[in-house]
Amino acid sequence: MQNLKVIYEDNHIIVVEKEPNIPSQADKTEDIDMLTIIKNYLKEKYNKPGNVYLGLVHRLDRPVGGVMVFAKTSKAASRLSDQVREKIFKKKYLAVVDGKFEKETGTLEDYLYKDERNNMSKVVSKDKKNAKLAKLDYQVLAYNEVKNLSLIKVNLHTGRHHQIRVQLSHAGHSIFGDQKYGTRGQGKQIALWAYELTIEHPITKEEMTFKSLPESNGTWCILRNISTDI
Repeated sequence: MQNLKVIYEDNHIIVVEKEPNIPSQADKTEDIDMLTIIKNYLKEKYNKPGNVYLGLVHRLDRPVGGVMVFAKTSKAASRLSDQVREKIFKKKYLAVVDGKFEKETGTLEDYLYKDERNNMSKVVSKDKKNAKLAKLDYQVLAYNEVKNLSLIKVNLHTGRHHQIRVQLSHAGHSIFGDQKYGTRGQGKQIALWAYELTIEHPITKEEMTFKSLPESNGTWCILRNISTDI
């Protein structure tokens, strides 16, 4: 069975670390996906015959790793989906990007248009039909002068298709290893990681925050320079 790193589990939800390059759900590649991996884990752990219910509440792009929550009951799935819509559900990301920022903190606000045909998004005029507002905050955590790379923390206000990747690329700070929108690190793993997830427990209503950090090697060795708790 595929290795699964479980961060938290109870009768209603399961929080796991998604490894990079595993789809959140089945796609046309037919590669093993997170829903299938977790269903297999639950079947084996609880010795359940037949189908196991597991609700997909949110997704991470295939190349991106990090924290994900799945619902173990339809009631939990419905309530978590409501939280996504009502923006109670909060995701924070780490990214290693090209260049040095002028400001340590800032906000990027753009209008994005998704081109369904080639599964890419781009920054467009707000007047373009089907353009959607995209907003994020960033904070610079470290800068590597030798490699001219910055480690940043990203807080999403909206959840658009490929949003972080497109907005940072448009701002001149494409994510290292981004094969679609990047300028550097082609052939490398994208340096984007969903490191923190905050939800309201669907049953107890308790606010819960879960964290997962990438291993500080390769592109992520810049994490070793961080003294503060992120």
